[in-house]
Amino acid sequence: MGPDALRALLAEGPLLADGGTGTSLLESGPAPASCVEAWNEDDPDRVAVLHRAFVDSGAELVITNTFGANRFRLAQHGLSDRVVAINEAGARLARSSGAKVVGGSIGPLGVRLAPYGRVRADDALAAYLEQASALAEGGVDLLVIETQTDLREMELALAAVRDAAPGVAVLASATFTRDDRTPLGSTPEEVAARLVELGADVIGVNCGEGPAQMLRLIRLIVPVAGDVPVSGRPNAGGPARVGGRFVYPATPRYVAEHAVAAVDEGTAIVGGCCGTGPAHTAAIAEALVARPPRVRIESPVVAPAPSVPAPTATPSELQRSLAAGRFVVAVEMEPPRSTSVATLIAAASTLKDAGADVVDVADSPMAKMRMSAWAACRLVQDEAGIESVLHFPTRGRNLLRLQGDLLGAHALGIRNVFVCVGDPVAIGEYPQTLNDVDVTATGLLDLITSGFNEGRDRRGSTIGEPTSFFAGAAVAPSAVDPGREARLLWKKVRSGAAFLLTQPVYDVDAVRALRASYERESGEPLTVPLIAGVLPLVSARHAEFLHNEVPGIAIPAEVRDRMRRAGEDAWAAGRAIAAEVIDELRDEGVAGVYVMPQFGRYDLVAEVVEGVRS
Repeated sequence: MGPDALRALLAEGPLLADGGTGTSLLESGPAPASCVEAWNEDDPDRVAVLHRAFVDSGAELVITNTFGANRFRLAQHGLSDRVVAINEAGARLARSSGAKVVGGSIGPLGVRLAPYGRVRADDALAAYLEQASALAEGGVDLLVIETQTDLREMELALAAVRDAAPGVAVLASATFTRDDRTPLGSTPEEVAARLVELGADVIGVNCGEGPAQMLRLIRLIVPVAGDVPVSGRPNAGGPARVGGRFVYPATPRYVAEHAVAAVDEGTAIVGGCCGTGPAHTAAIAEALVARPPRVRIESPVVAPAPSVPAPTATPSELQRSLAAGRFVVAVEMEPPRSTSVATLIAAASTLKDAGADVVDVADSPMAKMRMSAWAACRLVQDEAGIESVLHFPTRGRNLLRLQGDLLGAHALGIRNVFVCVGDPVAIGEYPQTLNDVDVTATGLLDLITSGFNEGRDRRGSTIGEPTSFFAGAAVAPSAVDPGREARLLWKKVRSGAAFLLTQPVYDVDAVRALRASYERESGEPLTVPLIAGVLPLVSARHAEFLHNEVPGIAIPAEVRDRMRRAGEDAWAAGRAIAAEVIDELRDEGVAGVYVMPQFGRYDLVAEVVEGVRS
């Protein structure tokens, strides 16, 4: 079915779509396989019966059982070689239902795209092209790109669908979280405007938190859509896990009331998603026939209450790892410049999967405005499931604010803190502001380890339960004055520094020289765990900039020459150099490495982390 034919059909009145195919199949009895899309071949009769049940209930649009039938999701079940067969079978089964329109379901790939994941755009495009081609070959009338969470991924899916089946109409639908944004932070208006710009034939919303949210979003999308038809297919309420399974509470009547209200708001296609079955479809069909005069339904907005963990005195995972002598891998991350943290969480999850132990969250690096680092740390720990190290600069905090922030960070479950001075505001976006430095880095270390961790503030007053911060400090192995750097390091160690993070190291001799200088100045060996900085080079220009313009970083001439000779293979050379340095650092006995991504390329750093773990 071409776009013009679909528009003509929708001009006749609202089109009723079916409900949640996947959830309905899972409720229909024992599963022949863990992958519900594989049932198209393994148990086709069960799939066909469900499609016919939806049609008998009044559905005019039946959507195929192919939501996760792309190469990435099927690979998780060992079925990547069956992409074409499963999609073509899904199209044939939906066609056999006798539905007026058959839509080919194309869900998200289930993987994270670079730079926040490991999958390149070309690979994602190829996966969508493969699935869309198979659905078109199977005879679908409409290609349904649904439950999308990433606007960039939707763009790739649309491009692939247009290439695979240029004459077939396309419906593109996003899903939204409780804050009415996509999981990656896009607003409904932004999604709608972009989909209209890209030429989707129908745009809309599906899945999500239920009918009330769907109606709320429809009211935002319809004005932006203009003359482009809009689709609304909600879950049967927000899902709740009960007894190991998801339960969807919305009754057929409730779903039907909101479907009629959505039509009154200008929705052209209505139906259901997860948790909605033939009974919901029948209720919507009946309600549309008996459609009463328009009554506006107001949708309340319910925000979940945040939970705050109770204080704990148990050692952090970083502390345990260093005490056990395990080689630690930390990766630096920057907080976002907005309230959206989805990309931060996605990147942190990628790094965790690659083998990182902790992520170090910088506090306004280069004195540029960003989300508070302690908030980002809490979100990373809660949603990505990886421990964090909070960079805690003295810059920009007077003594009152500094102590208040420490209490707040500890209450949020943050235990690892990296004490530093911070980049001066003079180099940042707000040079007219004040640095407000009341204590030195050494003084802050002392305040934490001998004050807060003992239950006292700077004045000696009690703070109640002592904190259990694991505090670290900075050191520059390639400092211009090694003696001064060693003396300063000795003060930090005496003030309680429990681990040390270095600036980027490109010559292991610098680490050896630091240890020797420290022993001369202090009269004792350096026993505090040293986590050496590793900053993978990405180009010859990058190497020259760091060497010539960043204090404390020295890159040997042979390394810079090697980057120049690498030409277009500069990243491969930079990764190889990083791997070689890490091997030498491990042999030198450092406690771990602290990898610093450049230009937000967390996918590239994940390769370095995997190399360490292998």
